[in-house]
Amino acid sequence: MATHAVPGPPARLWTPEHEPVLEVADGDVITFDAVECAAGQLDGFRNGQPVPHLDYDLLYPLVGPVLVAGAEPGDAVELEVVEYRSGTWGWTSVLEDFGLLADDFPDLHVHRWELGDGVADFKGIATIPLRPFLGVMGATPDTAEPLSPFPPGHFGGNIDTRDITHGASILLPVQVPGARIMVGDPHAAQGDGEVCGAAIEASLSGALRVRLHKGLALPAPQFRTSGPLRAGIDDAGYYATMGVAPDLMTASQDAVRAMIDHLGRTYRLDPLDAYVLCSVIVDLKISEVVDQPNWVVSAYLPNSIFR
Repeated sequence: MATHAVPGPPARLWTPEHEPVLEVADGDVITFDAVECAAGQLDGFRNGQPVPHLDYDLLYPLVGPVLVAGAEPGDAVELEVVEYRSGTWGWTSVLEDFGLLADDFPDLHVHRWELGDGVADFKGIATIPLRPFLGVMGATPDTAEPLSPFPPGHFGGNIDTRDITHGASILLPVQVPGARIMVGDPHAAQGDGEVCGAAIEASLSGALRVRLHKGLALPAPQFRTSGPLRAGIDDAGYYATMGVAPDLMTASQDAVRAMIDHLGRTYRLDPLDAYVLCSVIVDLKISEVVDQPNWVVSAYLPNSIFR
């Protein structure tokens, strides 16, 4: 077993044609530096300033591809999170025509976060615990045309699953020889759903142990956690709002709208700030899907974040 640092430059598309940057064996550890998904374009931004123009061709720089020796289609590659370390700042955006409530919040907005020792302050009202993770984790799909890193797929990719943090492992189905692992889109904190379209987007450094599982054919990624999902955050309980509707998207929207109303009424947050807060700490959960014609989605707000 060995430890390898993954070199650059970054990749920005899923394609088997990328030149691999490294080859590792079963049990090896890879170390890396992952840049937040705006690729440094918001480094100089401060709250209250005009949002700079973003070059969308620079978004989503990915680490890799990394070859796993012996990996073949029909196998699975496991990535175990050995270490994650967030940077000192991050950002959360509301983009035009994007996010769960795009019709409610049509204007561009960016909030900059200063990341302290394990927490980030939100306007002196809430303290967000940091739980860094990678939004993008995948084994390159077998595709003739290069794919954007933005939508996820059965191969993984932009899965934005906040519980794949320190101590957790993800299993990725292998579609091409060598697996060609790529990771990126680092986050410092996120609620399940990432409802405004962004988490606390923040660069991170980390280490992943790579394991090869021969013949473990998976239909999509699977993951395991090492213990309680949010120890310390759960301790003060939750306030939850519900959406009830004949489809899960509408139910999710209604639950988040009700949570925004609650945050405004209880903590005097304006709707835009409440929407941003929902994206980084509120968890959407499917509470019920069997009692047709209506489904229930609940939005969970941890009480522990408030001072």
